[in-house]
Amino acid sequence: MKNLERITLNPDIMGGKPCIRGLRMTVGTVIGLLASGLTEEEILNMYPYLVHEDLIAALSYAAWRSEEIEVPLTIS
Repeated sequence: MKNLERITLNPDIMGGKPCIRGLRMTVGTVIGLLASGLTEEEILNMYPYLVHEDLIAALSYAAWRSEEIEVPLTIS
């Protein structure tokens, strides 16, 4: 997925949580801001180092992760 190129995972940044372009801005923070009702314009004004594509990438990553299936391991 092209948008996911903007999402980085680095154990030295935010404890390895998925972040936007290696910044200390997690995908979870962006999704939380959108879920709380803030508009794209409000978020971009609050965080001028973010761009439209970063918000789309965060949404894409969250959608992709929500489709994953966790399979429990059974020990015999």
